[in-house]
Amino acid sequence: MISSAPGTPVLKFSEVTALTPDGPGRFDAVISPEWTIGGKPNGGYLLAILGRAASSASRHRHVIAASAHYLRSPDPGPVRAEMDVLRIGRSASHIRARMSQNGKTCVEALLTMSDLGADSVPYWDSGSPPPGQVDYEDSPRLVPQLPDGGRVAIMDQVEVRLDPATSGFVKGQPDGRGELRGWLTLPGDEAFDPAALLYAVDAFPPATFNIEFTGWVPTLELTVYVRALPAPGPVRVLQKAQLIDGQRVDESCFIWDREGRLVAQATQLAGIRLG
Repeated sequence: MISSAPGTPVLKFSEVTALTPDGPGRFDAVISPEWTIGGKPNGGYLLAILGRAASSASRHRHVIAASAHYLRSPDPGPVRAEMDVLRIGRSASHIRARMSQNGKTCVEALLTMSDLGADSVPYWDSGSPPPGQVDYEDSPRLVPQLPDGGRVAIMDQVEVRLDPATSGFVKGQPDGRGELRGWLTLPGDEAFDPAALLYAVDAFPPATFNIEFTGWVPTLELTVYVRALPAPGPVRVLQKAQLIDGQRVDESCFIWDREGRLVAQATQLAGIRLG
């Protein structure tokens, strides 16, 4: 365990996603109260726990696709992860995963597992957005506090650094573009693996904060593709809102490693209340 702000314990990602086997396809885990936003655990964090469980239940090591539906938010504390292997193939396996607490289902997910090669290179990547130009060192760290003064516990754990051009909302001056760019580092500079990338795509504040600040923007559904094993070090993030309509917003997220390789991408649908 390492420490960040005085009095705040900072736990490595491998610790807060640790699993205890409890029979075939069943695992126990503990949701950390320090990996929450307003007392609610981050949706990507929950999916990462299911991703770790799926890796343990599958002959294939890596999550390459996951789609999660969030039925209710578990409280910090013990949860159960259950895996149902739907198919085991030569190049990929398919697993249905469920997270529950006190007998109530919290998250349902379908995951595709495979083995990512460390030396693979893209055949074509011109359809991806540009990763951005601002260096890690030139992106100030986001303080663990909402614009309304509320504490964001998880921001004391991870290091989110924002490109100054997209951080106007921090000073109460959103630019209306609905886009955030910057960098993400895990506690203790722990390396990102495919399960950690399931968290990374949901790690940034809602891009809607750069349109208008709101309270909690709960994830309803999250779909993630893991495209490659990242190089060591922080990852570069683009979080972008697409459309706000009917108290719903969809956001896209792109993750690049420090060498500029696109390693993960995601789309999510979330609830939002503006005005």
